[in-house]
Amino acid sequence: MSRTRNYRDLLVWQKAMELAREAYTRTEEFPASETFGLRQQIRRSAVSVPSNIADGHGRLADADLRKFLAAARGSVYEMQTQVELAKDLKFLNSENADHLLSLSTEVAKLTNGLLAVLQN
Repeated sequence: MSRTRNYRDLLVWQKAMELAREAYTRTEEFPASETFGLRQQIRRSAVSVPSNIADGHGRLADADLRKFLAAARGSVYEMQTQVELAKDLKFLNSENADHLLSLSTEVAKLTNGLLAVLQN
């Protein structure tokens, strides 16, 4: 695969950064009791996605990039689970939860697409 010169050029990284920013914004209104609970978990898993993409790209080997993309995909799914729980517990309203889930699904699809390219 022909690599981009910088991980910032990857659409999947750009969308993952948008997801991380949105996770921070959309969880801002969580109850104070969740400051170190589900709110923090959502934020951590969201930040893990672009971080793993950047880390894998920096390793300069496709096998390493695949491993880190798989970790990023796992973090997306982890975040989706946490968002669903936050919605069920009424910490997130439906609009905010649906926005995060939609954006995370887009990131997962982009990650899967890049993984498919790297498999060939």
